[in-house]
Amino acid sequence: MIDPTNLTRAFNTLLRKSGLRRIRFHDLRHSTATLLLEQGVELVVIKELLGHAHIGVTATVYAHVRLRLQRDAIDALGAALVGRETTETARSDGDEPPPCTAHVR
Repeated sequence: MIDPTNLTRAFNTLLRKSGLRRIRFHDLRHSTATLLLEQGVELVVIKELLGHAHIGVTATVYAHVRLRLQRDAIDALGAALVGRETTETARSDGDEPPPCTAHVR
């Protein structure tokens, strides 16, 4: 087992030699979870990787990321609907349902 003090000391030495700003070693764990969440990895998978006993802990800690992703999703939906609305007006005579023009990424 690695002594936490020695790990922190070695990590800080690597940061200094690399010219990077000082962060806590634990920040790497948080950054990894944030990046996974932003890439669409399910919260339950991240919970398991982090070793949290309850998904509520993971959800609470990363709520800020989830809120940002929700805003991005709403913005994407809005953009798709704006494009759809323009297409509907141009093509629809009002008797048929409009075609779906939303782009899926």
